[in-house]
Amino acid sequence: MELTQQEMHYLAMNIVGEELKEQGYEFLGVNSDLKKNPQFVALRDKTIHFVLVRAVRYPEDPAVMDAVLRDKMVDHAKAHEAKLAYAGVGLGHGSDYGQPPRKDEAYTQVYSGLKWLV
Repeated sequence: MELTQQEMHYLAMNIVGEELKEQGYEFLGVNSDLKKNPQFVALRDKTIHFVLVRAVRYPEDPAVMDAVLRDKMVDHAKAHEAKLAYAGVGLGHGSDYGQPPRKDEAYTQVYSGLKWLV
């Protein structure tokens, strides 16, 4: 059975959350709802960081971010004197990235790290 969009979102958040933890971020808030932004509010070096997480399937490019959301979130980050990063995660089946990820099966990820917007 294919992963739902919400399940893909949870998986992408786990991937990004592990990276943030490894880099020493302290989580102030985590929002796993697809419709709420940002997904992570974290603190590092006395600065607030907002992180937007998006999970996509092939053929979508995980590096491409919705311009309207980007502009809205850039304004939000500036208003809160926060840094803003985008984390796009491409997910596919473990043996064939072109196929959807499936429950209880290996998956492939395309993730090039945080892309800083502010």
